[in-house]
Amino acid sequence: MILKALITLGILVYGLLVPILEVNPSHVFNPDWPAHALLHEVWQLITNSMLALYCLWLTWVKKDLILSSVIGMLVTGGFLLAFLLKETFEGSMVHPDGSETTLMGMNAGVLVFTFVFVVFAWAALTAYRDQSALIKSA
Repeated sequence: MILKALITLGILVYGLLVPILEVNPSHVFNPDWPAHALLHEVWQLITNSMLALYCLWLTWVKKDLILSSVIGMLVTGGFLLAFLLKETFEGSMVHPDGSETTLMGMNAGVLVFTFVFVVFAWAALTAYRDQSALIKSA
C-alpha cells in the first residue's frame, strides 16, 4: 500500500501539480512566447496528464506497479534530460522576470522531479523483486 501511495504521489506531481503551476501568465498565457511554443506547452501538459490518469488506473485497478513506475520515469526523466541538455537549445528554468523557484538552494522543479524519478525507479525495482519472489515461490 505504501508503494502505491508513493507512486500515486509521483503521478500527481507530473499529472496535476505541474499543469496547475504552468497554466499562468509565465507559461501557457505568456504573450512573449511564440504561438507554436504555446501549442507544444499545452500539448505536453495534456499528454502528461493523460498519462497520469492511465498510470493511476495501472496502479490502482490493474495493479501494474512496474509499468506505472516506468511510465513515470519516462515523463520525469524526459524533463531531467531536457534540463541537462538546456544549453544546446538555450533553455532555462529562470522565469521571464528573472526569478527562479528554488528549494534548498536548487531549482525546485529539478529537485522534485529528481526525487520523483528516484521514487519511481525504487518502486519499479521493488515491485519487480516482489513479483519475482512470488513467481519463484509458486
